[in-house]
Amino acid sequence: MSARAESPVILVLGDSLSAGYGVANGRNWVELLAQRLEQKKLDYHVVNASISGETTLGGLSRLDELLARHRPAVLVLGLGGNDGLRALPVKTIRQNLDQMIQSARDAGSKVLLLGIRIPPNYGPVYTRAFSDIYGDLAGRYKLQWVPFLLEGVALKAGMMQADGIHPSESAQPAILENVWSQLKPLL
Repeated sequence: MSARAESPVILVLGDSLSAGYGVANGRNWVELLAQRLEQKKLDYHVVNASISGETTLGGLSRLDELLARHRPAVLVLGLGGNDGLRALPVKTIRQNLDQMIQSARDAGSKVLLLGIRIPPNYGPVYTRAFSDIYGDLAGRYKLQWVPFLLEGVALKAGMMQADGIHPSESAQPAILENVWSQLKPLL
């Protein structure tokens, strides 16, 4: 992901969906984003600080150091899915995301929030409460946000890996489009 050292940074803080789990190097949506920015001659440097398995608590524990080191113009925040899959309390997930948004904004970064959904087998009450976190926080802070990162991907044949959780390499351009539509106004 090339850019001059003085270029403004887009910091992506996410989980396996942004880390590119099961996807060849250079083909995940974050790497495709860096390529798009270069093609469009938009002078940004993309830093992918995503880790497979990351939770909101893990992201929160790393965020201050990442903000200090990279001083991002934009934080793309894509966490919560692993918390939901572990059925962690919605209140805790919301608090962790809220604190990350506040920290990023206090550091002068714009925030793009990436919403995610969990499978319906967690029950309608938990599933709805989990999904509502993202829209509620986006509304509270007036953030650009993607309601569902895997929109047009999650239930489409050939777009998911065999585990049914991680998007395939062929899904990465569609994920990029979901993100790009909301990221572009922040650039």
